[in-house]
Amino acid sequence: MNRTARLFQMMQALRNLPPPVTADRLADELAVSPRTIYRDIDALRALGAVIDGEAGFGFTLIEDATLPPMGFHEEELEALVVGLKEVMAVGDPALVQAAESALSKLRARLPKAQAHRLRHAVLSAYRHDRPPKPGIDARVLRQAAWDERSVSFDYSDVHGAATRRMVDPLSITFMQASHCLLAFCHLRQDFRVFRLDRMSNLDVSTQSFRPRRVPMLRQFQEQLKAAEPERQSAIPREDT
Repeated sequence: MNRTARLFQMMQALRNLPPPVTADRLADELAVSPRTIYRDIDALRALGAVIDGEAGFGFTLIEDATLPPMGFHEEELEALVVGLKEVMAVGDPALVQAAESALSKLRARLPKAQAHRLRHAVLSAYRHDRPPKPGIDARVLRQAAWDERSVSFDYSDVHGAATRRMVDPLSITFMQASHCLLAFCHLRQDFRVFRLDRMSNLDVSTQSFRPRRVPMLRQFQEQLKAAEPERQSAIPREDT
């Protein structure tokens, strides 16, 4: 690991770990010696980070110079907490980690009073039953959607029938109890919904459907809204 990457990871550790963070704890996190930690702390201070503490007592990140100033109204902070907590409750592992990191960055950069309000927000989100774990790497699927590349995967429907599908991925949506992919299915030549926990063996092709993702998604959403009244608020039927 080069020094730039290590300094970045140290900032992340100072944001995420309960303060004060000892040099030994940081050394374990970064797989370096405590002596290297002391040198890197000095380097971060020279770059503008306000880090309280010293050897033997641990270190606390007071002001994060790598993040721009920001300010929020009180209810905006509550909304941020609810949104990030909901992601932590229902997101795939990569999104959970991203939400935790985002929350720690906010705490590190907000003024002291707002950071306290963020940490002890009145609103939160919790779910007893977490959604089923995706059968594929959701990060890869999200990137394929952003890149507008067709993907293929094995799919097992509600009856257990297995097929191999190629689709144009449009959006990943959490629907009541599971994560679902909204896509245009090449086999059906129509829009379909696929549950991520029933997908496996994901492959991203070189076939591009750029720049049609946004208009296709808009068309799919309009079809859902135009459905018969009893299905307007229902979950779209999973593909079989």
